[in-house]
Amino acid sequence: MTHSQPIRTRFAPSPTGYLHIGGARTALFCWLAARSTSGQFILRIEDTDRERSTQASVQAIFDGMDWLGLKADEGPFFQSERMPLYQQAVQQLLDDGQAYRCYCSKERLETLREQAMEAGEKPRYDGRCRDRTSPPDDFPAERQPVIRFRNPDQGSVRFDDRVRGEIEVDNAELDDLVIQRGDGSPTYNFAVVVDDLDMEINLVIRGDDHINNTPRQVNLYKALGKVPPEFAHVPMILGDDGARLSKRHGAVSVLAWREQGYLPEALINYLIRLGWSHGDQEVFSIDEMIALFSIDNVNRKAARFDTEKLNWLNQHYLKTAADDQILPELQWHLERIGLDLQAGPSLTDLLSVQRDRFETLTDLAEQSRSFYQDFEHFEPGAAKKHLRPVARTPLERVRKLLEDCEWNPDALGQVVEATASELDIGMGKIGQPLRVALMGHGRSPSIGPTLWLTGRARALRRIDHALEHIDARIASAGS
Repeated sequence: MTHSQPIRTRFAPSPTGYLHIGGARTALFCWLAARSTSGQFILRIEDTDRERSTQASVQAIFDGMDWLGLKADEGPFFQSERMPLYQQAVQQLLDDGQAYRCYCSKERLETLREQAMEAGEKPRYDGRCRDRTSPPDDFPAERQPVIRFRNPDQGSVRFDDRVRGEIEVDNAELDDLVIQRGDGSPTYNFAVVVDDLDMEINLVIRGDDHINNTPRQVNLYKALGKVPPEFAHVPMILGDDGARLSKRHGAVSVLAWREQGYLPEALINYLIRLGWSHGDQEVFSIDEMIALFSIDNVNRKAARFDTEKLNWLNQHYLKTAADDQILPELQWHLERIGLDLQAGPSLTDLLSVQRDRFETLTDLAEQSRSFYQDFEHFEPGAAKKHLRPVARTPLERVRKLLEDCEWNPDALGQVVEATASELDIGMGKIGQPLRVALMGHGRSPSIGPTLWLTGRARALRRIDHALEHIDARIASAGS
């Protein structure tokens, strides 16, 4: 394949868990490689591990891909629905003498493994059944043998990896791998080869944890009389601490990053910079990614996950992305914490005020709770500091003016400033008590936008509540 040809590639997760961040980056690289060459991106679910594959994991993969916007051109295809194809390929190898039936028991294979380990050797099958033409006398009649691939005895396997360069492995290092289990199901290494041939994949992009499988698969392609695709093995992702990224580093699934308040555009932008770069550019639109991406420019060194940089990118997107990119996610977060969106400001108004103040939508949603939901109690520390008797007159005066003033951020800000000027007090003497009255705590946007988002009826009601709190405090002090 010349590097200018359209790339047909696939993302092929196993549904034995969620779509994690490493898998998401591989999917992104596959998607971009196809898009950047006007090729095709195929989604295949490798669910031949019947015991561990679950429908919940399948759905989690679909949901994660949808959220990231990585739409497949073909698929999803399920390996579990393609069994006749694998059995046909197994039969071809048996007919050609490239595969054989193995009758060895699990106990014998375990003994072989233990002996190799004790001798400090790599565990491998010893080829005992290579030349058998019939089962041994003690083989149970109800049991079916596994099928093994007859790996070449001589020579070596060589392939040019688009990320790692030339890789060569002696065939003596490879044993006769099982390609079909006793229950008739194919093993991972075999099903992958058959699928990639059937789907005409010309570039396999996957994590470098698969690199040891590739020589075995190359031999399988050749045994089936086909030219192998090209390969690109991308490096692993390390956590902030330099250890391999794992559950203990925080988010397990891609959707956990959504729950933590990240925008899909920010996460995609961050993922492309984990192991790939274009000069010093940090922010990329999807169109720029497609125009600039090449799998050949992926770094062979492991990339380190930097949460601070992801937070910076997410904040950048919160500040600069179009409203229609953010609003669906903002709605999802507000509804997730139980807020009735009909009981407060429009999402567009909320976003216009809050978007510059937070790194994540989780924080934005939580700090916007008081615009939609009434609170029973003031935060004790804020109330003690700001809802003091001295605040009663300013709050009462501003409440009077708020009853019939124009209700927009600028006009409301001017009302508060005019009250401070009239009473000859600093803005803090009225702004902070008013903020606590409206929000229940001392954290909010500027006072004009805070009043505007709270709404007139709710603002007046909450100021009354604050005045009652101050009166109770005065009464308590006098008793």
